[in-house]
Order: sequence, then structure tokens, then C-alpha cells
Amino acid sequence: MTYKLGLIGNPIGHSLSPWIHQHFLESADLDGEYKLYEGDFEALPQVIQRLKDEQVDGFNITVPYKQVIIDFLDEMDEEAEILGAVNTVVQKNGKWKGYSTDGEGYVRSLADIFPNLLTSDASVLLLGAGGAARGIYRALMQKQVARLDIANRSLEKAEALLSLRIGNASTSVISFEEAEAQLAEYDLIVQTTSVGMKPHQDVQIIRLDNLRTGAVVSDIVYQPIMTKILQDAKSRGAQIHHGHAMLLYQGQLAFEKWTGKNLEVSHLVDQLEKKLRGEIN
Repeated sequence: MTYKLGLIGNPIGHSLSPWIHQHFLESADLDGEYKLYEGDFEALPQVIQRLKDEQVDGFNITVPYKQVIIDFLDEMDEEAEILGAVNTVVQKNGKWKGYSTDGEGYVRSLADIFPNLLTSDASVLLLGAGGAARGIYRALMQKQVARLDIANRSLEKAEALLSLRIGNASTSVISFEEAEAQLAEYDLIVQTTSVGMKPHQDVQIIRLDNLRTGAVVSDIVYQPIMTKILQDAKSRGAQIHHGHAMLLYQGQLAFEKWTGKNLEVSHLVDQLEKKLRGEIN
């Protein structure tokens, strides 16, 4: 069969998803194409109809449609329903089912580089409480870490994430100032906001003065590849985890749901970095 896959969002002209999924199709020895379906809110019904007319096998959703798409689905995966957002849709027998691969994709990308990090005694700090943080918080909770604190400018918004709590991990909601003061207590610090993204790459969400040597600092921003917080962390002897790895593993999970193929993708992390740097086509 020939797979019809795609992405909806706005804007998506510079999306890396076509490059990623073309590599996946080739690696799996499958025929198919991955197309971009761009449109503003007013054009969304037309975009949806086009997907139905073309009988796509599956598609991804990015901002600003991760919540809006729910109104067009026939069914939702339990995790996506809990998170209230969908970034992957699978078509089966003419019906659309929504999933969220954000959190699990992030954890997969982290485990690939640091397989012994997320243990039952691990202590994690989450910076931010937006949409990305919700999925990552839930996925890290499922790994049964010991402690998972949330730092955010709005404490009320951070407290809303507590409804997603599972397992026995303790969670405190703290300010950025408190996070800075107790930074040495964490094995992993995850930056989940857009702070530091181009064109504001000189901004850093918190100071790392108290960062413990050997801790892992992770940033989901991938433009630039080396955000200011990652540069700072590396200069202080920390280990770093790049945002483009999360992008790749989210795609791996979506591809798995569409095709049933579980691909090894770790070799593509460096290739994706070269693509981001403009070193390859």
C-alpha cells in the first residue's frame, strides 16, 4: 500500500516533519508521502475536508490546532483525553482516532541518551506549565520517579497540572526563584517553554548558579540547537539534552501508530541536527 500522511497547523512551511517521515518510510521500506496542510482557523474546515477527501492514513497536528482537532475526531486514546490535546490522528476503517505522542516521545528521546536517568530515586524539575509541560509531566510520572517539582511564573497554572498526577512521586509547585535556590537537589531539569527560542535566543528562563555538576539539563526548544540555558549548563559541567531529539521520537511514535513499524531512529538524531544547521538537504 501507499501511505498518505501529513501535518496540519499554521504556520508549518518550515516544518521538519516531512524530512523525518520520509526517512522513516525509506527505513521501513514503505511507499508513501507526507504532505503539509496549512491553514488558518477560518480555513480549518476546508483543511479537514481535504484530509477526508484524500483518505489520509494518518496525520500530525501542531499549534494552534491540538485542542480544536478534538471536535473532528470519532474517538480518542485515553491519555490524549486526559491531557485534552491531540498531536497524532490515525485513520482506521474511515474513522479518526486521536493520540498524544508529546510526553512519551520526550521520555523515549531522553532514555535513548540517558538510559539510567529516570530511576525510582530520580529527582526532576519541570520549568513551565503549558501544553508541552502537561504531556511531559504525565509521561515522567509514569516512569515512577521519586520527585517531580513544577516551577512556573503562575503558581495557579502549575497547580492545574497536579490533576494529571499518577504514581507515588511527590510534587511541589514552586516559583522560579525557589527553583534557582534549590537547583542542586535535581538530577534532571526540563525546560518546557518557548523561552530562548529564535529570535529571542539570548533569554534564559532561570539562573543555573546552583546547578549540580553531572545533572542533566534538557530543553525542548530546538531552534537554536544550543539554547542559552544549554550553553550555560554545559559550561557548568552538566550533561545536556537537545529539543530536536524529542521531535524525532515523537515522530517515531506517531509512525509506529500509523504503520505498526517500530523503527530504530537514534542514528537520525545527528542527521537531524545537521539538517537544522543547514549542513544537509
